[in-house]
Amino acid sequence: MSASTETTPGTTASAESAPAPTDATSAAATSAAATVAAATVARLGAAFTAGRTKPVAWRKAQLRALRRLLVEQEDVFAAALHTDLGKHAAEAYTTEIGFTVSEIDHTLRHLDRWLRPSRVPVPLALQPARARTVREPLGTVLVISPWNYPLQLALAPLVGAIAAGNCVVVKPSELAPATSAALAHWLPRTLDPQAVAVVEGGVPETTALLEQRFDHVFYTGNGTVARIVMTAAARHLTPVTLELGGKSPAVVEPGTDLATAARRIAWGKFMNAGQTCVAPDYVLAIGGSATAIEAHLTAAVREMYGTDPKESPDYGRIVNERHFDRLTALLGDGRIVTGGDHDRAERYLAPTVLADVDPEAPVMREEIFGPVLPIVSVPDLDAAIAFITARDKPLALYAFTASARTKHRLTTETSSGALSFGVPNAHLTVPGLPFGGVGESGIGAYHGAHTIDTFSHTKAVLDKPLPADTLRLAYPPFTPLKSRILRRFL
Repeated sequence: MSASTETTPGTTASAESAPAPTDATSAAATSAAATVAAATVARLGAAFTAGRTKPVAWRKAQLRALRRLLVEQEDVFAAALHTDLGKHAAEAYTTEIGFTVSEIDHTLRHLDRWLRPSRVPVPLALQPARARTVREPLGTVLVISPWNYPLQLALAPLVGAIAAGNCVVVKPSELAPATSAALAHWLPRTLDPQAVAVVEGGVPETTALLEQRFDHVFYTGNGTVARIVMTAAARHLTPVTLELGGKSPAVVEPGTDLATAARRIAWGKFMNAGQTCVAPDYVLAIGGSATAIEAHLTAAVREMYGTDPKESPDYGRIVNERHFDRLTALLGDGRIVTGGDHDRAERYLAPTVLADVDPEAPVMREEIFGPVLPIVSVPDLDAAIAFITARDKPLALYAFTASARTKHRLTTETSSGALSFGVPNAHLTVPGLPFGGVGESGIGAYHGAHTIDTFSHTKAVLDKPLPADTLRLAYPPFTPLKSRILRRFL
C-alpha cells in the first residue's frame, strides 16, 4: 500500500517545517533510538523464548482484548483518524476500526482449525511411518505501518502475528501522529506488554529497529523504502513481507452499465481522498466509453460529495503539504472534467477527473495516491492488455465489462496482485482471499489464514518406528536383488 513519500530510514527525516537538527542532536537521537530498539527487542525475545506467546489460550485472550479496545475506544480512534486525515467517523469505522474487528472475529472463529496439524501421505518405500506438518511461530516480528490507513494497517498484521504465536513490535507512521499516539497509549494498556510493544518516531527509530535481528519484517508503504527494509533484513537473513502499491487500472468497456461503473470507481478512488493503495489509479477506457464515462464520473462525484466537496463532512484531506504540492502539480496533465479546486491551508484537493491524458504524462508515470483520476483512451481490448502488461504489475486490476470473453482474457493475459470485476477495493473485505502484490507491487500476502501463513513456519514432522527396520533394503552393501527392489519401490 504505497504511501508514496513515506519517511525513508537512513535518509533525511520527513517533517516539513522542523529545523534541521545539529550533528549532536542527531547523534543523541540515534543513540537513544538504538537503546530503545535493542531493549525492546531483547525484552520481547526473552518472552518468546520463555514460551509466553505459544499457548493458544493466550493468543485468543490477546485478540479478544484487542477487539474490546476497538469497540470501547471507537470514538478515540475515529477522532485520531479525523485529525490525521479528515476521515468521517463512518469511513473510519468501515475501512479501519470495523474492518479490524471483522478480521479479529474471523481469526478467532477459525484459529483452531488453522493451527491443527495436517497429515500428509508417506510413500510406500518409507512405510510404516506417519508424516504431518505443524505450524510454529517465527519469534519476534516487526510491523511497520503507513499513514494512509494508520490503524488498520498496523493492527491487521498484528492480529495475524499474535494469532500465530509471535511477539510483535509495531512501528506506526509518524505522518499520522494522532493515530500513532493513540496506538502507543492503548496497546500497552490492553495487550501483554511483555509480548507486544509500540515504538513511535521517525527515521532514527525506524533505522534503529531495522538494525535489530527480527524473525520477520512486515512493511507496508512504497517501493523506495521497501528496498531499504529488504536490504536491512537481508543482513540477518530475515524474511520480509512487502505490501506496496502501483498504478491499478480500471478497465471500462462499452456495453457495460457505465453509470454504476462510474459510481463504483468514484467510490473506490475518492475514499480517504484517494490515499488508498488499491484505489483505481486511472481509467483505461476502451473505444467510445471514454466520453460517456466523463459525464457519469462527474455525476457520481456530485452525488457523493455535493456541488462543493470542500464542505462535505464525508470527504477527507491530504495528509500533509508536501503530498498536496505533489498532487496539485499533476493537475495540468490533462483536461479537467470535474474538480481541480484546492486549498493548501486546509490540505484540500477536490475529487478531480482528468481527460485527454497523454500516457507518458507525469500523472501516468507514478502512483498518484490522491484524488486525481486520469482517463486514458485505447481503441480495443488488445490495446488495453498491451498497455497494462507494458507497465509494472499493479497491486490490483479492475474491469467493468459485460463480456465473459473479456474477463477470461484479463484473467489469463495480465498479472496483478488481485483482479476484480465490477467493483474496486472490495476484495480486501473477503477474508479468504490473499491480499498482496506481485513484482513492484509487493512480496507476500496476508488476511485471514494467509496472515497465519506469513507469520508461521510450517514444520515437517516424520515419525517412523524403529521396530521392523524396513529401511534395511536401502543400506549397503547393494546386491543385484536389493537394487531391483529399490528401483521398483522408488
